[in-house]
Amino acid sequence: MSIKAKFVTTAALTAAITTGLAAPAIAAPAHPAAAAPASAGTASTNTASTGTASTGTVTEEQWLTDVSTAIAPARAYVEQRTAQPTDQHLAIVFDIDNTTLATHFHPFTMPGIAPVVQLAQYAHSRGVALIFVTARLDFIDPITRHSLAEAGYTVDELRGRDVSDLFEPVQQFKTNQRIKVENEGYTIIANIGNNWTDINGGHAEQTFKLPDYNGLLS
Repeated sequence: MSIKAKFVTTAALTAAITTGLAAPAIAAPAHPAAAAPASAGTASTNTASTGTASTGTVTEEQWLTDVSTAIAPARAYVEQRTAQPTDQHLAIVFDIDNTTLATHFHPFTMPGIAPVVQLAQYAHSRGVALIFVTARLDFIDPITRHSLAEAGYTVDELRGRDVSDLFEPVQQFKTNQRIKVENEGYTIIANIGNNWTDINGGHAEQTFKLPDYNGLLS
């Protein structure tokens, strides 16, 4: 997401909280997809065949259906990866806007995206840490944490950008944050985002890209 767009999101978030934001509901998928087996290997990328929004628009119903399709292999991979006890400290890294929270369709209430919430809760129940890396500015971390918690996510770590990070490409920032997570002793088993800048750069066993329709849902 561009810096300008981030500031717009910041303004919307602040306005929502200061006007008495109610607890957001979860944006439920219209037609949840059945989980498909994840392919084995390291740092492979899983994407759904969702096409593009050639008209510049997409309905919320279609988006939720496409998200369900894209996220299904992640559930299968988490189940496979946590099937046996391990001494490793496992973690999933999530993007936030339009990956974990539905900020495009609901910029003020920011509900959780049901299939992603379900994946996160399942992973956490299997002992996997949930770490959120976002291009949002870190001075709104309390608002972001509030939104994630109300949507049903456990926030083990939240990493936003400070002012100095604005001069660094988003992909480099997010890659550097994953490196820091690894340096804390975590093994990142999955990295999930809806933009290539969220998931390119390595430092995850598997990556899962949600639909953004050529940048429409940035």
